[in-house]
Amino acid sequence: MVDVPDSLPARMFLLAYDLRKQRMAVSGGRLGYVLRAAALTELYLDGRLTEERRKPVPGTPGDDPYGLLADIAASRPRSWQHWVRKDSRAMVRTVREELSSGGWIRVRRRRVLGLVPRHEVTVPDPRVVKTLWGGASSALRGRPVAHVNSLDAAAVALAAAGELKTVLPRSDRRRHRRRIAELTARSGPAAPAVRKVIQADHAALTSSGGS
Repeated sequence: MVDVPDSLPARMFLLAYDLRKQRMAVSGGRLGYVLRAAALTELYLDGRLTEERRKPVPGTPGDDPYGLLADIAASRPRSWQHWVRKDSRAMVRTVREELSSGGWIRVRRRRVLGLVPRHEVTVPDPRVVKTLWGGASSALRGRPVAHVNSLDAAAVALAAAGELKTVLPRSDRRRHRRRIAELTARSGPAAPAVRKVIQADHAALTSSGGS
């Protein structure tokens, strides 16, 4: 049996890795949104985070591995989209370092054209990614939604919202739309917030390109 990381952000990072091309299929802001939403989702599923007036608020005290609970508690009420977007690129670095320290990935730092810093990620044991993908695939196609493992359900919801083609190509997102909606409903408000943030980014890019 292959061991996989316990944390949902770490799992989503690995699910964004393309085994065939041996590189990250998603990076930068969009990956950061998915990882932030994964951390929020994990807190929500465990009851450490709850919702009031469609905004996240601290729930039952507990571990706060990425500092999100402390930030939310110290802030005035803000939308889920705000917390998905906030410090998203820093979240990529944090999770990447977590996985590197644990031996789940190897990171090679280099500079593109001698100037732009870049981190090349490889996964030493592809079975880890395949195991995570298998869990997500089973959640999408297997047992009734109520009996699906909560982290696998959340992985599908986040992959769909974040447009992770490594997990859900566009054709699968269309084919399994109803099932994805059911898994998303189980997983809480953070996944829909990712979709809204990405849609807003697309709209802003389209607007700037057309101006």
